[in-house]
Amino acid sequence: MAATFGLGLVGAGRMGRTHLRALDGSDLVTISAVAEPLPRARDAVAGREVQVYASVAEMLDRCTLDGVLIAAPTDLHGQIIAEVAASGLPILCEKPCGVNSAQARASARAAAAAGVPLQVAFWRRYVPSLRALRDQIAAGALGRPLLVCCYQWDETPPSAAFRARSGGIFVDMGVHEFDQLRWLTGEDIGDLQVVASGLIDDQAAADDVDSAQLIARLSGGTIAFVSLGRHHPAGDMCRAEVFGTAGTERCDFLDPSDGERAQLEALRWQAEDFAALAAGAGGGGATAADAAAALDAAGLASAALAARAVTA
Repeated sequence: MAATFGLGLVGAGRMGRTHLRALDGSDLVTISAVAEPLPRARDAVAGREVQVYASVAEMLDRCTLDGVLIAAPTDLHGQIIAEVAASGLPILCEKPCGVNSAQARASARAAAAAGVPLQVAFWRRYVPSLRALRDQIAAGALGRPLLVCCYQWDETPPSAAFRARSGGIFVDMGVHEFDQLRWLTGEDIGDLQVVASGLIDDQAAADDVDSAQLIARLSGGTIAFVSLGRHHPAGDMCRAEVFGTAGTERCDFLDPSDGERAQLEALRWQAEDFAALAAGAGGGGATAADAAAALDAAGLASAALAARAVTA
């Protein structure tokens, strides 16, 4: 692997700029070019030492890159993956790799046909405390897991424009929890039930909800609880808790008092691992198949939520 792995970034919105901040601290991976169609978003990264282009095609044509990081809106993931795969470049795509599992599987086929690696950016797999929790479960240190709880509460809701393209709370937020559950336990997500609040203050996002709770039975018999919310004034919060027959462990891996440090570190480690994957050295990140499994669960949860709304 070259000393510095050059990434092209697609999307200079909130998540794209978060990746830029994360990779400021890397000696192994750098973002050398950005493709962004919106002038306002391009202006937000104009002061950085990167080449900025109005389209993916222009960036691919004019830059020499080692790989591409996609942080564009969810509903554009598939077409951008197909375009980048056709150029022969390895791809790191922000979660969830499409708004449904069919799109994730189509992206996997496009990458495989082009012979390029495709990794999906479920950054929590790179959080040291979550890795330690996974190792505890695998080693039997907590006994047989009875209940795994995953919480994700954001400080404020995203814009209505973002929510309209995100697929709803279970696709936008819940896929993180669904991938985390599968990764932590080695079990698949089965039967589930959901309840949700109505909107609180954003009538422009009429097809979404501001909080949702889910309980599910996993394939190995473990029960899972997922709590999602868009109003946590103290700041963004994520935690996981495992109750087993031999012990209990709680992991507060994103704490408002710590800001975004844990996420930025995990994003950097993720990009560096992706560079290793592109060089043929393995890689421990999520695959498109993992993304499809998470999106399958998100689809079931969204359908259950819609059914409740119809019968309410």
